[in-house]
Amino acid sequence: MTRLRIGTRGSQLALWQARTVAARIEEAGGPACDLVIIKTSGDRLAEASLSEAGGKRLFVKEIEDALLARTVDLAVHSAKDLPAELPEGLAVAGVLPREDPRDAVVLPASAAPAAGLDEVLAALGDRPRIGTSSVRRVAQLVRLMPAARFEAVRGNLDTRLRKLDEGRSDALVLAVAGMKRLGFAPRISVALPLASCVPAPGQGVVAVEIRQDDARARAAVARIDHAVSGAALAAERALVEALGGGCQLPLGAVAIPRDGTDQTPAALDLHAIVVSLDGRRAIRARDLGPIGDPAALGRSVAARLAADGATAILDEVRRRQTPPQA
Repeated sequence: MTRLRIGTRGSQLALWQARTVAARIEEAGGPACDLVIIKTSGDRLAEASLSEAGGKRLFVKEIEDALLARTVDLAVHSAKDLPAELPEGLAVAGVLPREDPRDAVVLPASAAPAAGLDEVLAALGDRPRIGTSSVRRVAQLVRLMPAARFEAVRGNLDTRLRKLDEGRSDALVLAVAGMKRLGFAPRISVALPLASCVPAPGQGVVAVEIRQDDARARAAVARIDHAVSGAALAAERALVEALGGGCQLPLGAVAIPRDGTDQTPAALDLHAIVVSLDGRRAIRARDLGPIGDPAALGRSVAARLAADGATAILDEVRRRQTPPQA
């Protein structure tokens, strides 16, 4: 059988994701896979914050271009990096089982172990320096730590942790999923509850993108698709799309399987939040819907957010992010 070419970034986490997809396809009886490493705009602008660089779409554009040009057959992404609307001709064909979607606070290796969020906040003191490049995280965490200084941090996970341990910040806020997948779970000081920080839509999900007309690639990905995680992702992406999409928005959403069994849950419990950049206005919505119609659930929760004023907050953020016309 002809080998499949998987397009991926070259970061530690991206390579873990692509290698895992390749291994699972082969183990499921599909074609052998080769990795094609593609440098994206986001990689080239490694020192800029995501909002300055133009948002997370910078991490997928060149890979999607290669997919459309037929130089790769599959593209593997962190689902949270995918825009709400995909380029014409492309589709998400499947996902891996979701890892823990929450965010985590990580203290320096020299810090004493903390038993929970209250202890972590106490250890950080009044004016901690918090490393994160996420507008969403800052908008929510400033409500927990009003005097904190939030500083952009980029780079591979081990690089970020090294800088933390060298004293360049007092804590990092990172995705639990990436920490676990790369073997850094012991470094997690506390996983943030949804009441404190709602994750990014798609966080913890590895998505496989294909050309819509590529039946062979679709069949290969179908062998490894995790339907429950895919339904959760569909609900979250429908919510983002209904609110107008966009990169680097202070918007969190996570759909949690409920009822039934772990293998066949009956419903999704969708939590969502939109927060003003200064953290002063926070609009939450939550609803339970059948797992068989995740997009409807996402649109329903988006409508609740919009009715309570979320659209005005997001429009204000987009205006700030739009560069002035010459």
